[in-house]
Amino acid sequence: MIETIEHLGLGLSVALTLQNVFFCFVGCLIGTLVGVLPGVGPVATISILLPVTLSLDPTGALIMLAGIYYGAQYGGSTTAILVNIPGEATAVVTAIDGHEMAKRGKAGLALGLAAIGSFIAGTFATIVIAALATPMTKLGLLFGPAEYFSLMIMGLVLAVVLAHGSLVKALAMIVAGVLLSCVGADMETGRERMTFGLHMLTDGIEFVVLAMGIFGFGEIFKNLADPEKRDVVRGKIGRLLPTLAELRENIRPILRGTGLGSVLGVLPGNGAILAPFASYALEKRLSDRPQDFGKGVPAAVAGPESANNAGAQTSFIPLLTLGLPPNAVMALMVGAMMIQGIVPGPQVIENNPDLFWGLVASMWIGNLMLVVINLPLIGLWVKLLKVPYRLLFPAIVAFCCIGLFSISNDPAQVMMAGVLGLLGFALYKLQFEAAPLALGFVLGRLLEEKLRQALLISDGSMTTFLTSPLSAFLLLIGLVALVIAVLPSMRKSRDEIFTDA
Repeated sequence: MIETIEHLGLGLSVALTLQNVFFCFVGCLIGTLVGVLPGVGPVATISILLPVTLSLDPTGALIMLAGIYYGAQYGGSTTAILVNIPGEATAVVTAIDGHEMAKRGKAGLALGLAAIGSFIAGTFATIVIAALATPMTKLGLLFGPAEYFSLMIMGLVLAVVLAHGSLVKALAMIVAGVLLSCVGADMETGRERMTFGLHMLTDGIEFVVLAMGIFGFGEIFKNLADPEKRDVVRGKIGRLLPTLAELRENIRPILRGTGLGSVLGVLPGNGAILAPFASYALEKRLSDRPQDFGKGVPAAVAGPESANNAGAQTSFIPLLTLGLPPNAVMALMVGAMMIQGIVPGPQVIENNPDLFWGLVASMWIGNLMLVVINLPLIGLWVKLLKVPYRLLFPAIVAFCCIGLFSISNDPAQVMMAGVLGLLGFALYKLQFEAAPLALGFVLGRLLEEKLRQALLISDGSMTTFLTSPLSAFLLLIGLVALVIAVLPSMRKSRDEIFTDA
């Protein structure tokens, strides 16, 4: 306990420097902005800003990118409540009762409960990260190549199991991501693989190019093809702060959502996205009047929003301690760390303690900033919601192209991103989730590296993955999760979590 407090003290001393406070504020502000504006989102934004991080200090860069991620969770609730369009996938549930409250003149109460619940959840999640960081890192140091390979296989299996929609499509996306990571020169022999004689593919596909293409350009094509109708609430917002009685009524849903989100956020795949859906289903089941859900129940806003923010922050735990990204945004964070020459995993806390604890401490500072940014500036966000997307996308395209060209001064990279953008749009039309593809791509190279290392150590024996108890246990968890997921009864329950809301 004393050690954790000392570490948080170190983190605060790093996070509270003028430079890092500025980066945290910029990240939170951009995150809120992209969360408020439907059709932008944190994945596309972080993809676009990855080239910018090249010129920044590693700690400041990661603090800013983290701020964009959890800031978007706050901003997404504003759009969901006021316009009935979730700015983020995790805000889908908030839109159901939040917008109904807004139509009844209680938009301020819904926004206030969402902000308070998110702040409580964010504070708790920061404490959880700080408490689990050292034990999880010590566990990570026990991992050899075989254990790391099995851990990544388990993570990818859970990503398939928790993906929204078809299991087969999610599996196909994982495999496609791993195959794309193999394009380019072989890491040991140097022989070209799957380059089709194209010089631009000799060094492989850059993660920034893939991310900006699939998520950045792909999102632009999607929004131009399917423009969303924005039903902005015309009435008064009303008071933002709940009364003590209203707070007492909603404190239990907030705490339940915080606990649920903190646990689910750690799971690879869609754990953080699943959290608000699970919270909504739980609150509906525990309510004395479940028939009122969907008609403007405050608990249906407070619980899921708390779960949403807690899940967003605890998803940093497997990334920072084990080097395993649990979702698409964390995969982008891996890319950002590698750009800065930092290898994610248990060595980060030992080799870069200032970065690790500075990032953790900045999360609490960021949550405090978000309450200040969101509630007083509601009027500004409402005005921004009236800006047509056709006026936004040219600036986004220009920024993407400049960023891509600045990485290697190669126009071929911009062209490749454009082609990947069309691929991203095609995947959206065919109802394939792109997030598992990003996870497969990020883990693909590492998966191949650990597989080769494990086989070299064991003289080519595949039994090395079963003779190690920890490796065998991780593979068993993955196998059990996959078997359970394909059972008809479980598939029905899995779909109900998403559709019940």
